Amino acid sequence: MKTTHTKKIAALFFVLLALSMLTGCHGRGGQVTFSIPGQFDTSRQYEITFWAKNDTNKTQTDIYKKAITDFQALYPNITVNLRLYTDYGKIYNDVITNIATDTTPNVCITYPDHIATYLTGNSTVVPLDGLIADPRYGLGGSGLLFDSPAQEEIIDPFLRECSLNGQTYALPFMRSTEACYINKTYVEKLGYTLPDTLTWDFIWEVSEAAMAKDANGNYLINGQSVMIPFIYKSTDNMMIQYLKQNDAGYASANGEIQLFNDTTTRFLYTVAEHAKSGAFSTFKISSYPANFMNAGQCIFAVDSTAGATWMGTDAPLTDISEEALVDFETEVRMIPQSDPQHPQMISQGPSVCVFNKTDPQEVLASWLFTQYLLTNEVQIAYSRTEGYVPVTSKAQNSSEYQDYLSRCGEDNSLYYDVKIKASRLLLEHVEDTFVTPVFNGSASLRSASGQLVEEVTKAVRRKKEVNDVFIADLYEDVTSLYHLNESGPASSGKADLGPLPPTAVALLSSLAVAWIFILLYLIRQGMKKKRNS
Repeated sequence: MKTTHTKKIAALFFVLLALSMLTGCHGRGGQVTFSIPGQFDTSRQYEITFWAKNDTNKTQTDIYKKAITDFQALYPNITVNLRLYTDYGKIYNDVITNIATDTTPNVCITYPDHIATYLTGNSTVVPLDGLIADPRYGLGGSGLLFDSPAQEEIIDPFLRECSLNGQTYALPFMRSTEACYINKTYVEKLGYTLPDTLTWDFIWEVSEAAMAKDANGNYLINGQSVMIPFIYKSTDNMMIQYLKQNDAGYASANGEIQLFNDTTTRFLYTVAEHAKSGAFSTFKISSYPANFMNAGQCIFAVDSTAGATWMGTDAPLTDISEEALVDFETEVRMIPQSDPQHPQMISQGPSVCVFNKTDPQEVLASWLFTQYLLTNEVQIAYSRTEGYVPVTSKAQNSSEYQDYLSRCGEDNSLYYDVKIKASRLLLEHVEDTFVTPVFNGSASLRSASGQLVEEVTKAVRRKKEVNDVFIADLYEDVTSLYHLNESGPASSGKADLGPLPPTAVALLSSLAVAWIFILLYLIRQGMKKKRNS
């Protein structure tokens, strides 16, 4: 009797332990093909959650809310609950937490690099290929209650970015690229003529020329004590694009890491040289490029086209006082190029994915809303808020959007000239854009590439010598910090999401404690029963 009872308790313990391990599993899984219902059941009520990013742009929030209201008017049986985040990193952390607890949202605006990590969960993100092609509920389908774009109307390079391992796991929502915002007034004051296509050599030369000071230690170009001629916001993109322009390795399609090569090393020495003179710095080290530019303390500021509303004397958004603003002519160009005849720049921007649920009708409801975000009404409205461009030719070619572009410079808010010039930059150079390989660990590799630039810049500012030994140690440190030796093919097919977010750790710990108490209770009850028998 004792043996039997002990065996039962032991069996229960191991079941609980197994459940704990499964609940905390954070790295392995597979995806299954979604079976599309033949008919959307409009007799039922559905409630779906939609996670999106917005920080200070109230107009964007209003666009989300209007899209939800308009969609719910078409589908009164679907309720969409909006949850806004201040940045995509927080969305990523919460999704990872919710994967561990099986409480993911229904629809989420996120980045393909992040989706690659979500896919290491078990059937977390719905493969969309079948849904896209479905004649009734797919893109442009006959059963839709709104004017959805057809698949061929989504700009192909933007859609390709959403493909992982031969399957489509998201739809592009908005796209941007990087632009170089230029104080043309200072460039000409230094005796240079601004070319149509910037080169790295041109930017370095002009930036060094701007470092001349007067007898009082003020810079000749602006009469101020502060001057950082060249500031790059995303050093991740800086390194990635430089490597691409020079046909150097970054990563293979299947995740083989190629970042640490001779071209990378040479570029880091160049960065060190200009950081030492003070001609170059980064956002993480110095702060927002727009603030320095608008105060007359920067000549070349590289930032996303989506950040165009912050750039220039007349920018509708600013973080500095009106007294600090300096009047200058602002120009917009492609990022600096190694070969002006064959420009290369990155395509970037958020995408929309659908999370799997046990109820296929709920997934279908989520898919319908996801599609609605690609309608002209949403695409055009959102792209007008910042330097994003619509992801469909249907929206780009519409009379409404073309009218918007044609009114460049009419005012400093909706038709702010720098913003529209930034949008045109991407529209005119879509074929010159590229995307980086997406795989489990690609987000870490991206961060690592930028960290190289940051560490070299910081080292120089701290009077450290950047030499071959420093570079070798840096490569080793960054590899270890971002677990690059555990990514891609080297991981032997074992996907690893990395450390669980604190909220997930807390939840799983609470579950473990609860199970221990349950086990102790059962043991106590067994002992009582034994005494009473």
